[in-house]
Amino acid sequence: MSEGSEGSDIKREAFIEASRVSRGHNRHAPEIDVKAVSLSYPANSHALQDVSLTIPGGCVTAVIGPSGCGKSTLLRCFNRMNDTIDGCQYSGSILLDGLDVLSVKTDVTQLRRRVGMVFQRPNPFPKSVYDNVAYGPRLGGIRARRQLDEIVENALRAAALWDEVKDRLDAMAVTLSLGQQQRLVIARAIAVEPEVLLLDEPASSLDPISTLRIEELIYELKTEYTIIIVTHNMQQAGRVSDFTAFMNAGKLVEFNTTDRIFTNPVERATEDYITGRVG
Repeated sequence: MSEGSEGSDIKREAFIEASRVSRGHNRHAPEIDVKAVSLSYPANSHALQDVSLTIPGGCVTAVIGPSGCGKSTLLRCFNRMNDTIDGCQYSGSILLDGLDVLSVKTDVTQLRRRVGMVFQRPNPFPKSVYDNVAYGPRLGGIRARRQLDEIVENALRAAALWDEVKDRLDAMAVTLSLGQQQRLVIARAIAVEPEVLLLDEPASSLDPISTLRIEELIYELKTEYTIIIVTHNMQQAGRVSDFTAFMNAGKLVEFNTTDRIFTNPVERATEDYITGRVG
């Protein structure tokens, strides 16, 4: 970043602190501290280059940038999904309540219970609506039907889906509309009580009405979770996020409050992208 961003950084830190004070302590919404993270694949030696930022807890942070800029790669760092790619190599650290996510000592299974993820297209299991939501808790050892019933109902209510499916819990999940399936996947993610939700283009395959419901849901969930959303949709980023990170060519170009990024960015590259001069 340029030297002119110093004052902006001070304002951002003040905003983060104000958010902490106004929200109070919330164990489900931790801050995430990304420190000099780089990542390489055999086919891309510079997928991420020296990325550093602090993602506030209990807020929505949008990650924007052109295709191939590294935003989804960064998102997948937070729950180590990049590990599924042979030859992936990390450097730097990502601290989640003191846990270094990228450490070889980190229990990735436990990490993914704390950091849930929702992908671009809905991916419900070939099971009933009920069994989709109960899947994670059952893996965690919960067997009592009454307890599972409560978890399923609470998760579906949190995902703004309960009223639409309460009479069809035994129906196969694939019989739901795409928008309902995506909210079901969100319910499945939050049923195991994560602290962080990662959303990778969660509304890109949905119609405008379903997209609006997903955006309203994100707004409601941010009081309980730290949410990071990757999106190509500038209007969506402006509507749902508190903070925005702009990335290009594997590097973090600028990170600030969404209002500042969209109305008065520090970097010319950010302004060019926001205004559509480059894409």
